[in-house]
Amino acid sequence: MANLTHYDIIKKPVVSEKSMNQMADKKYTFIVHKDATKTQVKDAVEKVFDGVKVEKVNTSRYDGKVRRRGMITGKTNSYKKAIVTLTSESKEIELFSSLSNK
Repeated sequence: MANLTHYDIIKKPVVSEKSMNQMADKKYTFIVHKDATKTQVKDAVEKVFDGVKVEKVNTSRYDGKVRRRGMITGKTNSYKKAIVTLTSESKEIELFSSLSNK
């Protein structure tokens, strides 16, 4: 596995209705690098966002779906999703708090 920096591990946040509802329980959802482990995701979140303490990380891998366009078939990209649970004393992640106020 190549050396991954903290910014390589966390690709983007997931903004959906379910993930926004989970923010009340201090659970945040990110798309992460496919080869990243749970401890790497935990370290990356704590380093990128100041004052954040991670309690637990749940990950799941998703395979690409088969799509057709006429006779030609292909697959969408596969990805890995991580749901990060913060401790009760931890600060909120400002990126998500600005999205939920709209």
